[in-house]
Amino acid sequence: MSNALTAKQNAMTLPVVADDLNGYLSKISNITLLSAEEEQTLARKLRDDEDLDAARGLVMSQLRFVVHIARTYKGYGLPLADLVQEGNIGLMKAVKRFDPDKNVRLISFAVHWIRAEIHEYVIRNWRIVKVATTKSQRKLFFKLRSAKKQLNWLSHDEVQAVAKDLGVEPSVVMEMESRMHGKDSGFDAPIGSDVDKALSPADVLHADDMDPSAVVERADTDNQALEGLATSMQTLDDRSRTILQRRWLDDEKSTLHELAAEFEVSAERIRQIEKAAMKKLKVQMLAA
Repeated sequence: MSNALTAKQNAMTLPVVADDLNGYLSKISNITLLSAEEEQTLARKLRDDEDLDAARGLVMSQLRFVVHIARTYKGYGLPLADLVQEGNIGLMKAVKRFDPDKNVRLISFAVHWIRAEIHEYVIRNWRIVKVATTKSQRKLFFKLRSAKKQLNWLSHDEVQAVAKDLGVEPSVVMEMESRMHGKDSGFDAPIGSDVDKALSPADVLHADDMDPSAVVERADTDNQALEGLATSMQTLDDRSRTILQRRWLDDEKSTLHELAAEFEVSAERIRQIEKAAMKKLKVQMLAA
């Protein structure tokens, strides 16, 4: 490594994207770009010697390009500082994976990682209610955003063009567009312009029997009852267990006469066995 490159590298202190974005931009504007030879030298130092100073030098050489990419996502209404920070994370990941033997400049390799990290941030934060969760939905989300020439709904021709380009049905494009046009509403905030008369979603959805603690308590009680029933059923003999299962638990319940014919006894005898089994079950469940 040349003495000039060593001095340049040692003088570098990685700037932090804080509230003062202008200050950050001013700092990175003074960073000297690396030549292809210098970039190769640092990349080999990082790969072969795990030199962290070399990694810092590679990252700092591309910080201005990250800002350039981040600016293209300003239309999503997210803070530019946050977009830059996420892009820097993608850049760091790219530097870690960069192979100098591929004879490719770092920025050509890193652009994918920078955009991928910013994409993830946009998807996570553009709306509280997620508009895209799968890889195909994310692709459609960004395609729609870039295809829109204005803020209103896509025209019929635009929908058809996007659907053809992505190989999906027009209905899928229209569904994603409806998600993007939706707005988040506070659960307790009134809906409408007249605040005094408007109802919030919490008011509309409220029900006395749906208190969260009561719901959990009922679910816990039901689970305990089912577990107790399953355990108590195992204490019965096979015939009694089969009769109760067929009479009360199966979807298609059997009659006394059907069971009487199967077990070759009278219907009255089946009723007696059923009654005795129910009594034993009650005793077992109360004891449990």
